Amino acid sequence: MESAEIRRRWLSFFEERGHTAVPSASLIADDPTLLLVPAGMVPFKPYFLGEVKPPAPRVTSVQKCVRTPDIEEVGKTTRHGTFFQMCGNFSFGDYFKEGAIQLAWEALTNSVEDGGYGLDPEKLWITVYLDDDEAEAIWRDKIGVPAERIQRLGKKDNFWSMGVPGPCGPCSEINYDRGPEFGVEGGPAVNDERYVEIWNLVFMQYERGAGDGKEDFPILGDLPSKNIDTGLGLERLAMILQGVQNMYETDTLRVVMDKATELTGVRYGAENSTDVSLRVVADHIRTSVMLIGDGVTPGNEGRGYVLRRIMRRAIRNMRLLGATGTVVKDLIDVVIDTMGQQYPELITDRKRIETVALAEEAAFLKALKGGTNILETAVTETKAAGGQVLAGDKAFLLHDTWGFPIDLTLEMAAEQGLSVDEDGFRRLMQEQRDKAKADARAKKTGHADLSAYREVADTAGATEFTGYASLAGESTIVGLLVDGVPSPAATEGDEVEVVLDRTPFYAEGGGQLADTGRIRLDTGAVIEVRDVQKPVPGVHVHKGVVQVGEVTVGAPVFASIDATRRRAIARAHSATHLTHQALRDALGPTAAQAGSENSPGRFRFDFGSPAAVPGTVLTDVEQRINEVLSRELDVQAEVMSIDEAKKQGAIAEFGEKYGERVRVVTIGDFSKELCGGTHVGNTAQLGLVKLLGESSIGSGVRRIEALVGVDAYNFLAKEHTVVAQLQELVKGRPEELPEKIAGMLGKLKDAEKEIEKFRAEKVLAAAAGLVESAKDVRGVALVTGQVPDGTSADDLRKLVLDVRGRIQGGRPAVVALFTTANGRPFTVIATNEAARERGLKAGDLVRTAAKTLGGGGGGKPDVAQGGGTNPAAIGDAVAAVERLVTETA
Repeated sequence: MESAEIRRRWLSFFEERGHTAVPSASLIADDPTLLLVPAGMVPFKPYFLGEVKPPAPRVTSVQKCVRTPDIEEVGKTTRHGTFFQMCGNFSFGDYFKEGAIQLAWEALTNSVEDGGYGLDPEKLWITVYLDDDEAEAIWRDKIGVPAERIQRLGKKDNFWSMGVPGPCGPCSEINYDRGPEFGVEGGPAVNDERYVEIWNLVFMQYERGAGDGKEDFPILGDLPSKNIDTGLGLERLAMILQGVQNMYETDTLRVVMDKATELTGVRYGAENSTDVSLRVVADHIRTSVMLIGDGVTPGNEGRGYVLRRIMRRAIRNMRLLGATGTVVKDLIDVVIDTMGQQYPELITDRKRIETVALAEEAAFLKALKGGTNILETAVTETKAAGGQVLAGDKAFLLHDTWGFPIDLTLEMAAEQGLSVDEDGFRRLMQEQRDKAKADARAKKTGHADLSAYREVADTAGATEFTGYASLAGESTIVGLLVDGVPSPAATEGDEVEVVLDRTPFYAEGGGQLADTGRIRLDTGAVIEVRDVQKPVPGVHVHKGVVQVGEVTVGAPVFASIDATRRRAIARAHSATHLTHQALRDALGPTAAQAGSENSPGRFRFDFGSPAAVPGTVLTDVEQRINEVLSRELDVQAEVMSIDEAKKQGAIAEFGEKYGERVRVVTIGDFSKELCGGTHVGNTAQLGLVKLLGESSIGSGVRRIEALVGVDAYNFLAKEHTVVAQLQELVKGRPEELPEKIAGMLGKLKDAEKEIEKFRAEKVLAAAAGLVESAKDVRGVALVTGQVPDGTSADDLRKLVLDVRGRIQGGRPAVVALFTTANGRPFTVIATNEAARERGLKAGDLVRTAAKTLGGGGGGKPDVAQGGGTNPAAIGDAVAAVERLVTETA
């Protein structure tokens, strides 16, 4: 049974039993405690916590998931992988243990003809939590599983949470016996390689707090209702149904390994080391495609770094297998063709996915070349110093700056006869991880901190947003926090967080900044609102300070936003939509939105592009936008189903989470996007849009910054003033300025070259006189001296080498010349081969001279340079060099 059929059959089975099928959420987690979705229940977390009403009491899904804690183990074992699909059925206060167990047993053991998976019941073993008598009794007495095939395990194995504060509960796992060829008998408690877990039934009834590991965390209390969260690993079930040894041999991964084999000529199964590399390639390329498909782009932080790391591991392993050219396109095309059967959007977005992946491959191959040069230099320095171990900080530099995995550094160093200080490398890596964990813990504030907002939501309901239609209105304070603590009242000077039952204030989201303004009470009290956020779904929290009087919960208020600021932000937001569509028209659908910020009078827009946008294209985009403004197109918003929005061609932003009902903003016949932000009523209200330029903010991601309305006019007015001043200076019309200024700069550059040539000739003319001034120091021709101030380092170096070359007769020669530039002394010293044979090395001589000058220096044995801070010490430095020559020669 193919993976696509396993997925289809799962959804069909549960839909027939009263479950609402929901599509997989994006891999980009809508949760501040997570980078990526690591489990099938993550999108349903707000329902389990009671923050949001679920769409139905029974739900089923097949969720895309990514886990990377054990990334180094991927390929080394056949059990570790980064991407997987979790089939789940969920109950929100509907059925509990008995219902979940009955459904799971039917799905697995019903015949294929009856819609099940047809597994042999005799091969299924059950584990339950240590003290869960109820679950054991259901399995034994209701289902009929023999007591000897039911085992009890502890919190580490049979108590589930996401690893962060949130829902949790005891669980019961269903395991499949693969037979004696996979090890000794005795059940999953003895051998989890033979008895492989395929389905985990979590009885979600508690909320956990912060803590480390799988066992060290507190239980904060019961959830609002008893729920069911189950997860069946699609890849593991596919392994069993397809009769293969491990998940890498299942249909969606084996084809990637086959393509890697075709590209490299390496056969899977021939050797363990190459098998490991083939498995790494298959897993990581598939994960990369799924991440890029959901809008992740390679970067140096967060989920972008996760993608970059796994892509580079895949590319490196292809090179270890013998690949020499680019390989990513061939590999990702296989993934898209295979996974596209389950996720059609991959096929639709093929070009964009390819563009991002190929740009990262090119960047890594370039980094690989640069990093190799750094490694070769470090190897040379280590050997020159008589060492046999490459320093840990060098390995860390290669890893951190150039993206070199440690095993690549180990291999390349071994080829040069060196080992690597792995302990030093891992210590630096641990320091980096500790810092990252500390930063992550700081972000994981825990759901207990949000309890006050959830309490308001439970008692007063969601905040009604009135800001689409009005900029002010009457309301009531239903929640109040002072310095982060719930309070019945606040007085003048207090920092407060206010929740209203209805509000015109827009809460920051979707790239649009929050509104600011004031909340006034009948008593004369005033709150200045500086920010508005939504810490829990549906609740607008107004953050500000009490300027006058006393504020109390339950008080009627009049809330008004800064209308001028809102209108400026609305202009920017509408301009962002126009820019997005104009870019897609110019560059194609690969120019998908990757982020934005809409602030008063200006905006920035991030989009996917493998290279810089040519200036001519940017000019055309700007012209197109302003032409649309002149057409005076109406801007309209309409709420509809997500399916209807897709049918109408509305554009959705990657990484955004949308419900079943969405708001679609349409600008005439030009643009249609899913958007919850505020906009102008007509494009004519924008006035003018000026694109300031575009730049790179990461691999495959560009950023445009722009001005709108009065801000755009003011910018152009200033530019006009500058142009007028330049006209006066160069005596030309505006269109002549580029040519005239280019001509002036060309003449200036030519003059600088002539001056430089004259200066160099003057310096080199002194070479003959310096040779004649050479001293004989114990048979060594020693030339020292100070050349005119301001001589460049390059000219001084040329002069030193010229003087050294003029000393004939095979005599040992040392040339040490000094100068000052910008008040700082500088020296270049060179030795010839005969001098070096007598132990005179330029690097040693420079260090001596530079130390006297109050600085430092170094270089190779034949030529070196250095400098200092005390130009008055040049005479002493000359004497120090002469003493060292005398002592060494």
